[in-house]
Amino acid sequence: MKAESHNKTRYRWRDPVIFYIVIPLVALLVKVILFSCRLTRIEGDDLESKALEESGGKAVYATWHQRIFFHARGLSDKDLTIMVSQSRDGEYAARLAGFFDVKTVRGSSTRGGSGALKELTHKIENEGTNGGMVVDGPVGPARVAKIGAALMARNAQVPLIPRVWSADRCWVLNSWDRLIIPKPFAKIVYYHADPILIPASEKGDEMEKYRKLLEDRLNEATAWCDKQFGEEKPWHKTKV
Repeated sequence: MKAESHNKTRYRWRDPVIFYIVIPLVALLVKVILFSCRLTRIEGDDLESKALEESGGKAVYATWHQRIFFHARGLSDKDLTIMVSQSRDGEYAARLAGFFDVKTVRGSSTRGGSGALKELTHKIENEGTNGGMVVDGPVGPARVAKIGAALMARNAQVPLIPRVWSADRCWVLNSWDRLIIPKPFAKIVYYHADPILIPASEKGDEMEKYRKLLEDRLNEATAWCDKQFGEEKPWHKTKV
């Protein structure tokens, strides 16, 4: 499935090679890794099911940028549309997402965010898709939730579901958020935190408590997942 793109970024000479050769190869490698992993436990699955039943099957899913990798498999059955930045890196991500049947709208907290938020909210309300947001992206600070996911859930009147995973064996990159990638045949645990329901009447400063609640629940879920396999994984970039 092709990503929906409104990107105006100028391409470099090597981008066609990345688009048509590198990204398909990366997608294949990612699929091999993801489908070799074994999902051993899902915590809070009943909470998600109840929330979806009450909302007609629609929700906004929120996660940390560090934990985005396994969601390509874990949310593959959710008819998901995610917000991806309008940068060149965002274009790569959008094209990669298309190989996992994940649709995209383009925008972020730093560029085009307002229009993308309205577009994605419209899709949730009128097209039956689920929304997805990496709430500390695209560049951090790590594990500090931005307000966009809460606004989307309020505007569409659907539950906001914090969702995180961890692995017993993974690579930890030295990126700004210490992105983790499960190793082949890793054991995976998933955690659905309590869904957050935001009344349509909540406005302005009142939304801060929901942003903070989302942040707290994601951090608690992340700690729980990691501790199933030992210590919590690092999430600050190490200076070299």
